[in-house]
Amino acid sequence: MKPEEVINEFKKTDALLEGHFRLTSGLHSTLYLQCARVLQFPEKAEQFGRAIADHFAGENIQLVASPAIGGLIVGHEVARALGARFIWTEREDGKMTLRRGFNVNPGERTVVVEDVITTGGSTKETIDCLREAGANVVGAASIIDRSGGDVEVGAPRIALASLKVSAAEPSDCDACRQGAPVVKPGSRK
Repeated sequence: MKPEEVINEFKKTDALLEGHFRLTSGLHSTLYLQCARVLQFPEKAEQFGRAIADHFAGENIQLVASPAIGGLIVGHEVARALGARFIWTEREDGKMTLRRGFNVNPGERTVVVEDVITTGGSTKETIDCLREAGANVVGAASIIDRSGGDVEVGAPRIALASLKVSAAEPSDCDACRQGAPVVKPGSRK
Protein backbone atom coordinates (compact mmCIF):
# COMPACT_ATOMS: atom_id res chain seq x y z
CA MET A 1 0.00 0.00 0.00
CA LYS A 2 1.43 3.37 -1.00
CA PRO A 3 1.47 6.24 1.52
CA GLU A 4 -0.83 8.36 -0.63
CA GLU A 5 -3.36 5.49 -0.73
CA VAL A 6 -3.34 5.33 3.08
CA ILE A 7 -3.88 9.08 3.44
CA ASN A 8 -6.62 8.94 0.79
CA GLU A 9 -8.49 6.28 2.82
CA PHE A 10 -8.36 8.58 5.87
CA LYS A 11 -9.71 11.46 3.80
CA LYS A 12 -12.49 9.39 2.20
CA THR A 13 -13.76 8.27 5.62
CA ASP A 14 -13.44 11.71 7.29
CA ALA A 15 -10.77 10.29 9.59
CA LEU A 16 -8.40 13.21 8.91
CA LEU A 17 -9.74 16.09 11.01
CA GLU A 18 -8.72 19.74 11.12
CA GLY A 19 -9.34 22.00 14.12
CA HIS A 20 -7.83 22.42 17.61
CA PHE A 21 -7.17 19.11 19.35
CA ARG A 22 -5.63 17.83 22.56
CA LEU A 23 -3.74 14.66 21.74
CA THR A 24 -3.31 11.67 24.05
CA SER A 25 0.21 12.97 24.78
CA GLY A 26 -1.29 16.22 26.12
CA LEU A 27 0.13 18.19 23.19
CA HIS A 28 -2.13 20.34 21.01
CA SER A 29 -2.40 20.06 17.22
CA THR A 30 -4.50 21.44 14.38
CA LEU A 31 -4.65 18.00 12.74
CA TYR A 32 -6.14 14.83 14.22
CA LEU A 33 -6.31 11.32 12.82
CA GLN A 34 -9.47 9.62 14.08
CA CYS A 35 -8.52 6.07 13.13
CA ALA A 36 -11.80 4.65 14.40
CA ARG A 37 -13.52 6.28 11.43
CA VAL A 38 -11.43 4.41 8.89
CA LEU A 39 -11.10 1.19 10.91
CA GLN A 40 -14.88 0.88 11.25
CA PHE A 41 -14.70 -0.67 7.78
CA PRO A 42 -13.32 -4.21 8.19
CA GLU A 43 -11.99 -4.33 4.62
CA LYS A 44 -9.87 -1.22 5.25
CA ALA A 45 -8.57 -2.60 8.57
CA GLU A 46 -7.66 -5.82 6.78
CA GLN A 47 -5.84 -3.89 4.02
CA PHE A 48 -3.79 -1.93 6.54
CA GLY A 49 -3.04 -5.08 8.53
CA ARG A 50 -1.88 -6.99 5.47
CA ALA A 51 0.27 -4.08 4.32
CA ILE A 52 2.01 -3.89 7.72
CA ALA A 53 2.37 -7.68 7.85
CA ASP A 54 4.10 -7.62 4.45
CA HIS A 55 6.96 -5.69 6.05
CA PHE A 56 7.54 -8.56 8.50
CA ALA A 57 7.03 -11.49 6.12
CA GLY A 58 9.67 -14.18 6.57
CA GLU A 59 10.70 -12.92 10.03
CA ASN A 60 8.93 -15.72 11.93
CA ILE A 61 6.78 -13.34 13.99
CA GLN A 62 5.03 -15.34 16.70
CA LEU A 63 3.27 -12.55 18.58
CA VAL A 64 1.73 -9.21 17.70
CA ALA A 65 0.90 -6.84 20.56
CA SER A 66 -0.75 -3.45 20.68
CA PRO A 67 -1.39 -0.79 23.27
CA ALA A 68 -5.11 -0.52 24.04
CA ILE A 69 -7.24 0.88 22.66
CA GLY A 70 -6.00 2.49 19.46
CA GLY A 71 -3.87 -0.36 18.20
CA LEU A 72 -6.31 -3.21 18.84
CA ILE A 73 -8.06 -3.46 15.48
CA VAL A 74 -5.03 -3.03 13.25
CA GLY A 75 -2.85 -5.17 15.54
CA HIS A 76 -5.36 -8.00 15.32
CA GLU A 77 -5.37 -7.74 11.53
CA VAL A 78 -1.56 -7.83 11.40
CA ALA A 79 -1.56 -10.94 13.60
CA ARG A 80 -4.17 -12.58 11.36
CA ALA A 81 -2.10 -11.84 8.24
CA LEU A 82 1.07 -13.21 9.88
CA GLY A 83 -0.62 -16.25 11.44
CA ALA A 84 0.56 -15.01 14.84
CA ARG A 85 -1.01 -14.74 18.27
CA PHE A 86 -2.37 -11.34 19.35
CA ILE A 87 -2.42 -9.68 22.79
CA TRP A 88 -2.57 -6.14 24.11
CA THR A 89 -1.29 -4.01 26.93
CA GLU A 90 -3.35 -1.65 29.09
CA ARG A 91 -2.56 1.05 31.59
CA GLU A 92 -3.00 0.11 35.21
CA ASP A 93 -2.19 2.80 37.75
CA GLY A 94 -0.52 4.76 34.95
CA LYS A 95 1.79 1.93 33.84
CA MET A 96 1.44 -0.22 30.72
CA THR A 97 0.85 -3.83 31.79
CA LEU A 98 -0.27 -7.22 30.56
CA ARG A 99 -3.68 -8.08 31.98
CA ARG A 100 -6.53 -10.50 31.20
CA GLY A 101 -4.27 -13.50 31.70
CA PHE A 102 -2.03 -12.56 28.76
CA ASN A 103 1.53 -13.83 28.93
CA VAL A 104 4.62 -13.89 26.78
CA ASN A 105 6.75 -16.91 26.03
CA PRO A 106 10.49 -16.37 26.61
CA GLY A 107 12.14 -15.15 23.40
CA GLU A 108 8.82 -14.94 21.51
CA ARG A 109 9.44 -12.95 18.31
CA THR A 110 7.15 -9.97 18.66
CA VAL A 111 6.00 -6.92 16.70
CA VAL A 112 4.22 -4.02 18.40
CA VAL A 113 1.51 -2.39 16.27
CA GLU A 114 -0.23 0.94 16.85
CA ASP A 115 -2.72 2.93 14.78
CA VAL A 116 -0.95 6.32 14.98
CA ILE A 117 2.40 7.28 16.46
CA THR A 118 2.84 10.85 17.64
CA THR A 119 5.38 10.83 20.49
CA GLY A 120 5.81 7.03 20.51
CA GLY A 121 5.06 6.90 24.24
CA SER A 122 2.46 4.11 24.19
CA THR A 123 4.47 2.03 21.74
CA LYS A 124 7.67 2.41 23.78
CA GLU A 125 5.85 1.54 27.02
CA THR A 126 4.38 -1.55 25.34
CA ILE A 127 7.81 -2.60 24.06
CA ASP A 128 9.31 -2.15 27.54
CA CYS A 129 6.45 -4.13 29.14
CA LEU A 130 6.85 -7.00 26.68
CA ARG A 131 10.63 -7.12 27.03
CA GLU A 132 10.28 -7.23 30.81
CA ALA A 133 7.95 -10.20 30.30
CA GLY A 134 10.58 -11.98 28.15
CA ALA A 135 9.53 -11.13 24.58
CA ASN A 136 12.03 -10.58 21.78
CA VAL A 137 10.56 -7.40 20.28
CA VAL A 138 11.97 -7.28 16.75
CA GLY A 139 10.01 -4.30 15.43
CA ALA A 140 7.18 -1.82 15.69
CA ALA A 141 4.70 -0.50 13.16
CA SER A 142 1.84 1.93 12.73
CA ILE A 143 -0.60 2.94 10.05
CA ILE A 144 0.43 6.59 10.37
CA ASP A 145 3.54 8.21 11.81
CA ARG A 146 2.75 11.82 12.76
CA SER A 147 6.38 12.53 13.69
CA GLY A 148 7.74 12.33 10.15
CA GLY A 149 10.07 9.52 11.27
CA ASP A 150 11.59 11.43 14.20
CA VAL A 151 10.32 9.25 17.07
CA GLU A 152 12.45 6.49 18.60
CA VAL A 153 10.62 3.66 20.38
CA GLY A 154 13.49 1.28 21.18
CA ALA A 155 12.96 -1.02 18.18
CA PRO A 156 13.14 -0.66 14.39
CA ARG A 157 9.85 0.73 13.15
CA ILE A 158 7.85 1.21 9.97
CA ALA A 159 4.72 3.16 9.08
CA LEU A 160 2.42 2.86 6.09
CA ALA A 161 2.37 6.65 5.80
CA SER A 162 4.33 9.41 7.46
CA LEU A 163 3.28 12.99 8.09
CA LYS A 164 5.20 15.82 9.72
CA VAL A 165 2.44 17.30 11.85
CA SER A 166 3.31 19.97 14.38
CA ALA A 167 2.19 19.52 17.94
CA ALA A 168 2.79 21.99 20.75
CA GLU A 169 2.59 22.24 24.48
CA PRO A 170 -0.63 24.05 25.47
CA SER A 171 1.47 27.03 26.64
CA ASP A 172 2.97 27.31 23.11
CA CYS A 173 -0.24 26.64 21.16
CA ASP A 174 -1.30 29.37 18.72
CA ALA A 175 -4.91 28.12 18.67
CA CYS A 176 -5.05 28.42 22.48
CA ARG A 177 -3.69 31.96 22.29
CA GLN A 178 -6.46 32.79 19.81
CA GLY A 179 -9.06 31.41 22.23
CA ALA A 180 -10.12 28.47 20.04
CA PRO A 181 -11.83 25.74 22.08
CA VAL A 182 -9.82 22.53 22.33
CA VAL A 183 -11.37 19.14 21.56
CA LYS A 184 -10.18 15.73 22.86
CA PRO A 185 -11.57 13.20 20.37
CA GLY A 186 -9.43 10.19 21.31
CA SER A 187 -10.07 7.26 23.62
CA ARG A 188 -8.36 8.67 26.73
CA LYS A 189 -9.74 11.77 28.43
